Amino acid sequence: MISIPFAGYAHESNDSIAANSKGGEERNVMLNASDATKPREIQIGLPSEDVTVYENGLPAVYSSTVHQLARHWRSDASLSKVGLLNPMESAIKTGNIAYSVDSYSGLGQKEFKGVVNYHTNLFGWQNFDMNVSGGITDKWLYTAGIYQNFDPGSFKPKFTDYSDRTQIYHAGITRLLDKGRISLLYKFSKSNGLGSMVNSAPFIYVGDGSVKEIPGFALGTTSYAPIGGEFKYMDVMDGKIKSGRWGDFTNNMAHDITALFDYTFGNGYMLNLSAKYMNAPHANFVDFGGSSIFQATAADNLFKDGSDTPYTGLAEGRRTWLHIGKVSNMLFTGELSKSFGKHDLRLGLNEWYYHLDYHSSSFQWTGTVSAYPDILTKHYEDGTSDKFRGFNELSPEYTKGYENKFAVYLTDNWTPTSKLSLYFGGRLEYYRMSADQLPFERYSGFHIGDTHTYTDAEGNQHTSVIEPRHVLKNKLNYAASLQGTYQLTRNFGLTADATVATRFPRINEYAGVGPTEEQYKRVTIPLIRGGITYRNNWVDLTSMITYISKSNNIDQQNVTKPGTTQSKTTLLIYGIKTLGWTTSAEIHPFKGFNLHALFTYQKPTYKDYFIKSPFEGVSDLNANGNIVKEIPQILIELDPSYNITDNIRFWLSFRYFGKTYANLTNALYFNGRWETFGGINWDINKHLSVGATVINFLNQKGASGTINGAELLSKEDADKYKNYYMSGNYLRPFTVEFSATLKF
Repeated sequence: MISIPFAGYAHESNDSIAANSKGGEERNVMLNASDATKPREIQIGLPSEDVTVYENGLPAVYSSTVHQLARHWRSDASLSKVGLLNPMESAIKTGNIAYSVDSYSGLGQKEFKGVVNYHTNLFGWQNFDMNVSGGITDKWLYTAGIYQNFDPGSFKPKFTDYSDRTQIYHAGITRLLDKGRISLLYKFSKSNGLGSMVNSAPFIYVGDGSVKEIPGFALGTTSYAPIGGEFKYMDVMDGKIKSGRWGDFTNNMAHDITALFDYTFGNGYMLNLSAKYMNAPHANFVDFGGSSIFQATAADNLFKDGSDTPYTGLAEGRRTWLHIGKVSNMLFTGELSKSFGKHDLRLGLNEWYYHLDYHSSSFQWTGTVSAYPDILTKHYEDGTSDKFRGFNELSPEYTKGYENKFAVYLTDNWTPTSKLSLYFGGRLEYYRMSADQLPFERYSGFHIGDTHTYTDAEGNQHTSVIEPRHVLKNKLNYAASLQGTYQLTRNFGLTADATVATRFPRINEYAGVGPTEEQYKRVTIPLIRGGITYRNNWVDLTSMITYISKSNNIDQQNVTKPGTTQSKTTLLIYGIKTLGWTTSAEIHPFKGFNLHALFTYQKPTYKDYFIKSPFEGVSDLNANGNIVKEIPQILIELDPSYNITDNIRFWLSFRYFGKTYANLTNALYFNGRWETFGGINWDINKHLSVGATVINFLNQKGASGTINGAELLSKEDADKYKNYYMSGNYLRPFTVEFSATLKF
């Protein structure tokens, strides 16, 4: 499972935060070689279930499908703690099975404290992150912070100054009580990120899983985004042809108010309340996609601006989606906990309301395969011409409405003996969704208010007016977990757990055509693990067999006719199952040295995956049993660190991703690759620390993710794609970063 594609090489404020979950697992979750604006995904054998970052017990953003996580949350100096929820904890507390980042805001203390973080790199990145906190009186505390990111990326976009320009401001006040505290926090974020506009590049697919660079196009340091200028698109809301510029559709802004209340009663009960209101009037982003690269000839009648000579050279059909959203949510979580003898009980409640007003428009264009490609004008025999075409043919989206989750959950950590510990958890959730959607097949010129005639499979014609249809759902979801650990000897132990979580299709899954009533089914995710543990004074090892599956996964797939630029959108509902083995160890063989090591072998496969080909001459695709694209079967993590002195630490991080398939048919694949990081941190004194980090120090250059235009390519035709020009995502280039932290 590859992380969400590299978003212009923007950065976090701290690239080496080690997060510790309650279960003792440790990951460098902020080291992400695909996208530095968010934590990396920790593999569990399934594609990500959306948001996996929580702040003060509530989602940092309710759903990242529209209001993206990196536009509102960074691991900055305002946070006092960053940890992990394991999949079992996450399922009960949130309804989502995943490793989830669990972050908490610093609320202040009676003495004054300040911290300033500064980061830069060889490409000109400038990042400033500051937080101050202290006491106003004996009973009142304050905190305030500012985060500023100026990132041009690893190459300069011609239509804007920065690949990521993000501003986040924090302020908070806390009233200390005799046995608790109450806090009010405010956050404002304003962010422009280019995302997938700058994450794609052309390359030569050799045919053996490797790629090589096109002469003159260095992967990671050369832009495949156009120079700029105006484009034309059809607004899906009214069908009008409008003009825009590439950087005009990436603005994000949000206001976030959070109230926290913690109190310990005299009888040992602890009450924790978290409530948040967030309003994001601008939640916008642009997606780029590709199709097949071809050799243009004079017969194609493609022209560069200002030229009367037809363009002859490599060209690619490109796609663009303009996503426009407004998001608001009101979230509340409350927990009451108490210890009763050998039981630690926790009773929790979620009331999460999410409102979404979202639409997207799409268009297609043809560009040269070059750095800063030219957008080519197509001339037709009737004397007309265009640069932009296929308006809203490929998956334009629309939905407006809300979803609400009201859930109660109960957990119990029970230690009946010194050798046996048990965990029980249960969650029951009432889910309501009320939304408008457009349940119509998309076509060129699709928009609200249009009248269109469809021909069904029997040849009958139907005329429909494209207008929103309302969907209302009221459902019950549930989750349950059971875990047991038994210490066989002083060193050896047994551990096993089982978790299941269910949900129904969410509001964002109705933004496209959406599932029909017959397709509307419960999504069920069971996770079963079991294995052994071994601990002594220098090693802590766990080895487990894992099974996880997911039914009725909904995916809107854009498929391309192999070797052409013809594309169609299809709605897919399918399952995934994964059987795997993971061994993880924390090793401390001598003073000052630590090694985190992890090995995973897994086999994620598709179930009930069928695509009826929308193209004449192209066979239907039955992907049952195929390995899930983008998810590697072998994963290795090696994180050694050594304290050279008490104040100088040297660390390395190696991540190996095994062979991954780049299309649905498993015809094309990428060889395994290493993602590498390394650095040194020096605490000069109690006030000043400096550091240096090297990213991709093996200087690996290659591609990851999927290959544009190859969705339906058969294994029989794979040999035709040796030394073939393609486009896709690439790895972050070799980079050296420098940092400094001042505490006062």
